[in-house]
Amino acid sequence: MTRPIRVLVVDDQPLLRGSFRVLIDTAPGLTTVGEAGTGAEAVERTRQLRPEVVLMDISMPGMDGIEATRQIAGSPETAETSILVLTTFDLDEYVYGALRAGAAGFLLKDTSPDVLLAGIRTVAAGESLLAPTVTRRLIARFTRLPPPHPAPGPSPDQLTAREREVLVLVARGFSNADIAEYLQLSRGTVKTYIGRLLSRLQARDRAQLVISAYESGLVSVAQQPAES
Repeated sequence: MTRPIRVLVVDDQPLLRGSFRVLIDTAPGLTTVGEAGTGAEAVERTRQLRPEVVLMDISMPGMDGIEATRQIAGSPETAETSILVLTTFDLDEYVYGALRAGAAGFLLKDTSPDVLLAGIRTVAAGESLLAPTVTRRLIARFTRLPPPHPAPGPSPDQLTAREREVLVLVARGFSNADIAEYLQLSRGTVKTYIGRLLSRLQARDRAQLVISAYESGLVSVAQQPAES
């Protein structure tokens, strides 16, 4: 029997924590292992409970969700835990800050229960997840920034042509299956390329691959498909 995905629910509002807990505990293959009402408590409970996923609020008293995400993602003790940020606000600084801190996904609290549960499963599987409005805001942020300066450390310029091609498709929001079909590769080969990119660019997950592609200038808004 497969062990359920273990989730820590973090929110400063007890009523919301309770609602999320009921939703998660009644969903197949998911279970909550605890709750936290502050960022500091979230960090401590993650160390204690080692959940697969933390459902993280951003706006909390004291340490906010972005700093809590940074501490959880940056600690070897808890780096394997995936963080799905769930917040009322889709402000640019929240989206960008959460992803830079190491969040694997970002959803809004007005999302449907089915989408939330699917999001938990998605980040637990090692994929990244962004709400459509969040994706548009992340892209829009880069249109307002000055041309990026070369970042310290590994650069996409050091990648092979095929690796850069895969990175561009990841940044455009393609799934592994989409990339495999587009490039006429097997899904296993695509997974291998993703693993290489994560290693070579020292990225935690796909969300940080997207940021790397934009910050390096490898991908621009002009390369994004038009919205339907």
